[in-house]
Amino acid sequence: MTRLEERRDLITQEANAIGTAYLRIDLLSKQVQPEMRELFRTYTGLRTTIYEDRENKPLMEIKQDKVADLQKRIWTLSLSAIRMPDASPQAAMLLIPALNEMIDITTTREMATQNHPPVQIYIMLYGLSFIGSLLVGYSMSVNQERSWLHTLSFSAVMSLAIYVIVDLEYPRLGLIRVDTSDQVLFDLQKNMEIGRIC
Repeated sequence: MTRLEERRDLITQEANAIGTAYLRIDLLSKQVQPEMRELFRTYTGLRTTIYEDRENKPLMEIKQDKVADLQKRIWTLSLSAIRMPDASPQAAMLLIPALNEMIDITTTREMATQNHPPVQIYIMLYGLSFIGSLLVGYSMSVNQERSWLHTLSFSAVMSLAIYVIVDLEYPRLGLIRVDTSDQVLFDLQKNMEIGRIC
């Protein structure tokens, strides 16, 4: 559950980082702001949907390449803009760290989706359930009458426990998901488009 909450928290952190950097576009020259805002809207739109097609590797790679390209364009345009004569002196001091955080969080989120317990943990988990089943079966073998309620209850509890543990590790695939946390990015993109953040 801690790992699941961390992944949800990373989505909120990314939305905050993008929103902060977007607000600091105001520090740049007026002539650069429209292009920069458009790049941010496109970037946010991509980041909201980047994990939707996790099983489709080629599409995922295309989206990741587009994100990397947009990051590079935003960074390059920002550096050019802060060097303009009419740029605010605070632009470099405030915008560049915000952009850096916005870019860094993408790597943090990607690594969080790839970090899983070692295979040995899963082997041990399945091994323990198998040994537990053997011991329960052995102790029940001396009884002439078997309780189907106890057998089914034990099987259901063991299966459910293993399923929940594995499901928590892959929050984009199973029943326990982080998709609802993506709403904060969708809301941010919507606010950018209607001009509520400006």
